[in-house]
Amino acid sequence: MLTNDHIAELKEIVQTGRVLIDESDRYSYSFDASFGTYLPDAVVQTKSVEELAKIVKLANREGIPVYPRGQSTSLSGGPLPVHGGVVLDLSVMDDVLEIYEEDLVAVVSVGVLTSAIHKAAEEKGLIYPPDPSSSNVSTIGGNLAENAGGPRGLKYGVTKDYVIGLEVITPEGEIIQTGGRTVKNVTGYDLTKLIVGSEGTLGIITNAVLRLLPKPPATATLMAVFSNLVDAGRAITKILTSGILPSKMELMDRASIIAVENYHPMGLPTEAEAIILLELDGHPLAIKEEIAKAELLCFTTGASNVKIPKDDLEKEEIWKARKLVSPAIVRIKPTKISEDATVPRSKIPEMCERLQQIKEKYKVNLVVFGHIGDGNLHPNIICDKNDVEEMSRVEKAVTEIFTTAVELGGTLSGEHGIGHMKAPFMEMELGKAGLDMMKRIKAVWDPNNIMNPGKIFPKPGQKLELK
Repeated sequence: MLTNDHIAELKEIVQTGRVLIDESDRYSYSFDASFGTYLPDAVVQTKSVEELAKIVKLANREGIPVYPRGQSTSLSGGPLPVHGGVVLDLSVMDDVLEIYEEDLVAVVSVGVLTSAIHKAAEEKGLIYPPDPSSSNVSTIGGNLAENAGGPRGLKYGVTKDYVIGLEVITPEGEIIQTGGRTVKNVTGYDLTKLIVGSEGTLGIITNAVLRLLPKPPATATLMAVFSNLVDAGRAITKILTSGILPSKMELMDRASIIAVENYHPMGLPTEAEAIILLELDGHPLAIKEEIAKAELLCFTTGASNVKIPKDDLEKEEIWKARKLVSPAIVRIKPTKISEDATVPRSKIPEMCERLQQIKEKYKVNLVVFGHIGDGNLHPNIICDKNDVEEMSRVEKAVTEIFTTAVELGGTLSGEHGIGHMKAPFMEMELGKAGLDMMKRIKAVWDPNNIMNPGKIFPKPGQKLELK
């Protein structure tokens, strides 16, 4: 709990921004896109790295929890102030966005929207590959904290694969630089990779150096329709073992197809059990040959129809369908549980089958879509959080989804992070010794446990709660 003396010291430190202590302001920072409401004691907005460092020194001295926050699009409770303390609103730090064409890098401050980086890079004939679905509203800082992915992760990898340097405020309030602007750098431990994906538990990222790539000269898109979800899973495996590496490969099951068609009619095949959306990029002649091969492979694995768009307008319409899944499905019921359990590619058909069994077992409204090419499924359960009996079934279904993913050699999260919602399942995946090693790293970096406490590591007896 912040004292009046703490608040006075915060206001003395923050000369270029604001310290928000009114209850109405603090409630605006008490939630994210996941579950739960946790009221912070104060919120700080400042563009000054030096002021942030002084705040962290104060917090470390006094044992005050500090919670870095971007646009709060987290689906796992990453920025929630579960122990009160101070929320640092980093979305205001959006002044730096510089593209260095010759070095193929971008230098950005953490409050810059990911979509702004995409736009700036493309204006120079380059791309920043990570493309989370929330890119129009999420900050690069949040992407760095959660190691975000996106549809292009299949071919290009995730956020950590494109971060070569960081500016970070340590839990003791020191400002350090990790990595740099060279693609090759093997000086000492790779602190950059350790911090990316640490969900704000090891430090506060304030600036980043991102690797860029030349923009591919051409793209091609395919939509394949299946009467069986498991057949769609087999088609994906077949394509990926044929020598074709799509830049995107997405899945929509029947529930998501119907939801999108009801939300925004565009002629989707509502009778289908699943559709696969595939994008290739590269040299025009190469992708012309590969898209024809992919079409044939879809038919040989049970596709009832395959559509290849003739122009950019048709391509955009197809990909728009995938983008509309999230807003469409919440029209069914008001509450959406968004998960992202990931399995090895060879286990995709089995995971699809198991998800259907879970849906029937717990009588839940389960919608399956996601980045199927890299095994990163998004099983979403549509429900009503005010229905206690339904939410009890949903909790059991989510638990079984996680258990199934781990049993199949997969992981709890491909890109949404652990936050506080998935913390109870960490030992199931990592084992006691593996989780203990992470705790020891955290203890060395942050001995006073001020940096985003209550995340990743479960409390004794902690369980998933969605009620």
